[in-house]
Amino acid sequence: MDKETIKLIRKSYNLNQRNFAKMVNCSFSLIVLVEVGKRRVTQDLENKIIEAFQLNEQKINVITSLFYQ
Repeated sequence: MDKETIKLIRKSYNLNQRNFAKMVNCSFSLIVLVEVGKRRVTQDLENKIIEAFQLNEQKINVITSLFYQ
């Protein structure tokens, strides 16, 4: 998962960065830094996002394909 995928997941749920961070149970600043490319996406963050939104690879692919059309 990369920073663009995280941004697309957040936007697909119509969440701002603060609310997305709350849902994922991480800091707002971490989401901001990841989305601007100043922090990398850790496996822990990826797992939290997958769990919070009950995502699998297919759902992630659908979300990303909708935004890249």
